[in-house]
This record gives sequence, C-alpha cells and structure tokens, in this order.
Amino acid sequence: MGTTSLRQRRERLQDPHRPSAEELVRWKGDPNFMMSLARGVLVLRSFTEDQPGQSITRISQKTGISRAAVRRCLYTLEKLGYVANHGSVFKLRPKALALGYAYVSSTTFAEIAQPVLDRVRDELHESCSMGVLDADEVYYVARSETKRIMSIALRVGSRLPAYCTSMGRAILAHRPAGEIEGYLSRVELAPNTENTITDRGALLAELDRIRRLGYAMVDEELEPGLRSIAVPVFDHTGRVIAAINVGTQAQRVPGEELTARILPVLQAAAAEISAQC
Repeated sequence: MGTTSLRQRRERLQDPHRPSAEELVRWKGDPNFMMSLARGVLVLRSFTEDQPGQSITRISQKTGISRAAVRRCLYTLEKLGYVANHGSVFKLRPKALALGYAYVSSTTFAEIAQPVLDRVRDELHESCSMGVLDADEVYYVARSETKRIMSIALRVGSRLPAYCTSMGRAILAHRPAGEIEGYLSRVELAPNTENTITDRGALLAELDRIRRLGYAMVDEELEPGLRSIAVPVFDHTGRVIAAINVGTQAQRVPGEELTARILPVLQAAAAEISAQC
C-alpha cells in the first residue's frame, strides 16, 4: 500500500472531500469501469466550501488529473448545467445540489435523527453528529452544532477516516469480522497524531473493547485537542447502520466527563433513533 505524507494527511483532514486520481488506479484495466465518468466525479468533488471557484490548473493539481482531461470534464459539466464558467474560474451551479440531496432526502434515519441530535445539543451544549460508513470513511449525514469553533470544520457531507474517529470505530466494531478484515486490508493506518493507533493488532483489540462496552472514545487521535465519544445506531434487524457522537475540545472536557455526563445522553438518543429504524 502506498504511503501518504504528513502534509497530504493534514490536507485531507482539513478538506475531507479532497479527491485524488489515485482512487482510480485500482480500477484500471476493468473493461466495465468508465474512467471518464470517474474523472468527472472527481472534478465535481474538488469544489468545496472553502474553494467554491477554481481554475483548471488548480483542479488538476488537486485531483492529479491532467489539465486536458479536466478541461473536457468541465466542458461537459458546463453543458449539462452543473458548473458555470466565469472567465478562468469555474463554479458549481445550483443544479449540483440535486446530486447530494437525492441521497440525504432518501436517508430516512437522518431525518429521524435530526430532532434527536438537536435535543442532545441543547441538553449537553455540545455539537452532535450522525455518520455512516461509506467508501471506508465516515460520511456525515446529520449534524447539530453549537457555536464553538473547532479546528476541523464539520458539516453534513464531511468525510473523515473511520479508523481514528469515534463514529468510525463504533460502526466498524459491530461489523462482521470479514468486513473488518477487508477494511484493514484496504486502508493505511496513518499517524495523524502521536496518539493515533496505527498497529493493526492494537486497533482490532480496541474494536473488540468497543464491541463489549457499547461505545467508542477517541482521545486526540484524529487531531491534537479533539476528543469525542460515539455509540452505534441499529436498524430493526439489529444491523449497525450509523453512529452518533459528541465531539469536544480536550482541554475543556476531560475524558471522565465524556463517559459520566455525555455517554448516557448519547445512548438514550441512539436507542430512540434505533427504535424508529
């Protein structure tokens, strides 16, 4: 498995949507895989809240796709109404919202969860989120925020590594052993901080502990100063479908407070959501 530089990992955390042509390498040679469509998707994903307008050169640098291919992708997306050309800068058009809205609006448990997350936020005065496991990452499908500022901007649609996040571990811990093995075979356990678990055996032991305790707590493994706790959400068949968490600043909220004050509220919230799924 290829290695990733510290700078690249840091950029990935700050820009959870950051796409790369490296994602397409494993499909090269597959006659049924449409490489041109995949490149177009990566170009669309390169647009973020922080960089809503981008040049062809910038998109090429971000994605690793050649300038010529980026130009063709943008030309096609412009003709279809998904991007607009403002001189040398391209921006998404409102039509692009339909791509994400179709998923979020069809995910009924996210709609069920939102008022529950809002109550958790109001009771604890902490931000609360719901995430699912998608493409080996935690994908945020619902979130209720406080006004506090955290170093990683999180919102619906954000993506973070599953192995070093509380929601990711809460979901992984309740997946079948074969799925966990498959995940570990595909993912690089990169050290985002000095606390990040990067040893396969240690992570498996942690997932086993989470399965027994029923919750996951991550202490400054994703980024220094960030501490979070998560519990799984199950559907009516008992299958884990998501997780909800509360993220805090480590300096402000000690780990003991996470389990004593926050965990019971999260568990009650997860049970309420699970009962409706």
